[in-house]
Amino acid sequence: MSRFDSFREFYPFYLGEHENLISRRLHFIGSIGVLGFLAAAIFTRNAWWLLGMPLCGYAFAWVGHFFFEHNKPATFKHPLYSLMGDWVMFKDILVGKIKF
Repeated sequence: MSRFDSFREFYPFYLGEHENLISRRLHFIGSIGVLGFLAAAIFTRNAWWLLGMPLCGYAFAWVGHFFFEHNKPATFKHPLYSLMGDWVMFKDILVGKIKF
């Protein structure tokens, strides 16, 4: 993976690493799970739920990469851009810009 000077430059690379439909679906499910853990923490006023956020998000995403994309997650080299990419892709799926 090369160096990226901006997220705008990174995002096309990120999408290229998520071409498999099942992998994108797993990322989407993981993101919904992250939101669910956040909601549980807020509604129960129990911060322990926050520990589930990265576990849920990464578990679904990494299964997608290792078993369906057959590549390494961008998180290992570009953690911030990768996290941003997850949420932009989530939004793009919600609005129908990316196939689900």
